[in-house]
Order: sequence, then structure tokens, then C-alpha cells
Amino acid sequence: MKAYMVLDIGGTFIKYAVMDQAAKRLASGKLPTPMEGLETFLQKICAIVKEYKDSYELQGIALSSPGAVDVKTGCIGGASAIPYIHGGSMTDLLRERTGLPVSIENDANCAALAEGWLGAAKDTDYYICIVIGTGIGGSIVMNHTILRGAALHGGEFGYMILDGSLQTGKNPLQSTWSLSASTNALVREVEMKKSLAHGSLDGEEVFLLAEAGDLVAQESIAHFYKRIAIGIYNLKYALDPEKILIGGGISKRGEVIEGINRELTLLKNEISTLHIEVEACQFDNDANLMGALFHYLKMHPASVL
Repeated sequence: MKAYMVLDIGGTFIKYAVMDQAAKRLASGKLPTPMEGLETFLQKICAIVKEYKDSYELQGIALSSPGAVDVKTGCIGGASAIPYIHGGSMTDLLRERTGLPVSIENDANCAALAEGWLGAAKDTDYYICIVIGTGIGGSIVMNHTILRGAALHGGEFGYMILDGSLQTGKNPLQSTWSLSASTNALVREVEMKKSLAHGSLDGEEVFLLAEAGDLVAQESIAHFYKRIAIGIYNLKYALDPEKILIGGGISKRGEVIEGINRELTLLKNEISTLHIEVEACQFDNDANLMGALFHYLKMHPASVL
């Protein structure tokens, strides 16, 4: 059977799947991301490909990767939890070793492409995905194409400076959206207000505290919704997408989407009249794999079965 090998490279695990062109999983698994270096990493991936070549007619390899990915050269810039992947062309290295065509795309971009292909943005021409987690990142998608920017930083929404730091004398770079409105920022705020050691809580525990009636957690979550809404307001007026999707683990909590939308309804007056609303991404664990496959099919149309 003809199929594609799709891999999602993460800091802890490499997830992989054999998929058909409709993103149906035919086989899947995961292995710990090797820390020894590039050679071990390449050997592990080649071993996976070899294992499934016997059962499937693999047409190519699709990669989802952290970092600032140059999809044309296959090089991974920036930084990540896997230092050795940054440098030479990953696509060239794997193509030479496997004899198969290879594509690569940034993991957040893969997740956004999956939503436009088969998910919450299906049949939407122009949308943005905002991923809220350790920081805030995302993607801008138009006609199933990622808008990357001149320095491959398109969609790096977390770098926006949002609060009144110039009035307080605070360093503006300490007031970015990531530092003030990410899940990590919410957790840090609750820990500080409750005089808890850093690392005492996680996002899930903050929401459980709020559900149990903890006023500090409830107040911090209310501020969190407001900060997220302000950033989304700015993005709507700057980019004016048809749809705004929220991803990251926190987006699976229905009250988060409701809370953000509640704050967005308050950001209106006689001049700012746009209706702004967000919804959750549809896919979670499979998003990077699905988006990587979509990217591969677009980069290698001749290999479509």
C-alpha cells in the first residue's frame, strides 16, 4: 500500500505515523528523542523508515520540527530543546540516507495547517492560530499558505509589547504578550500572590483552585482572560482574519474560550465596532502530524497518490 512517513520531532519524544493522503493513520508509534547528537537522531529516523518500507510503499517523509524552519532549504534556525538539529539541511540529510523526498515545516505552522485542511478552519481562506502555553506563538494562514515574514517570524505573536511599561519605567521587553498572558505567566502570578515557590503549581492546578473557590486564582484567571483579549483585539485590527483559533492545552477548557470571548465583547465602543470572537482548535495530539503531511503534499504534488 502506498503511504507517507510522517514524524513530529519534539524535545521529549519523536512521534511518527504512516499515513495515507487523507491523513488516516495506518501505523504509528513514538520513541524518546535521542540526546546523543545528530548522527544518532538520523539513525533512529532511518530505522523507522526502513521498518515500514517492507509493509508500505512509502512515497516520502514529512517532518514537523521546532525552530525557525526554512522550508526551501530544509535548515532549522533559531533555538530549541534539541540543539543538534540546528545547522545543515535536515531534508538533504534524510533524502540522501533514505532515497525518499523529504519536507519539513515548523510544528506550530503544522498545527495551523491541519486546522485549515480538516479542522476548525476548514473552508476558511484567511485565519490565524494563537497557541497559548509556555509562551505565546502561532501562525498566519492565507489560502492554505503560511505567511512567514522576511525573517521567518510571522506569527510570533508573543513578542508583542502590550502593557503601559513606558509609563512605569519598566523595560518594555519584560512586558511582552508571552511574559504577561501565557499559561506560564498565569501560573507565576498565582504562585507569587500566594507566596508559593516557583514550580509549585501548573495551569491545571490553577483552574482547579479557582473551581474550588480560591479568590486569588479566580482574580488571576480574570486578568489572564483580559490580557489575552487585548492581544487578540490588536491582532484582529492589524490583520483582520476571518477566523481566530486558540490552541495549546489550555484551549481544551471550555471556560477559557468563553472567558476570552466575554472580555472581547467588552472591547467595543462607537469607533471600535468589530465583532471579535475566538474558537478552540479542533485537533490536539495529531495536529502536527496532519499538518506536516499536508505541507508535504503541497510541496510534492507529483507524489499524491
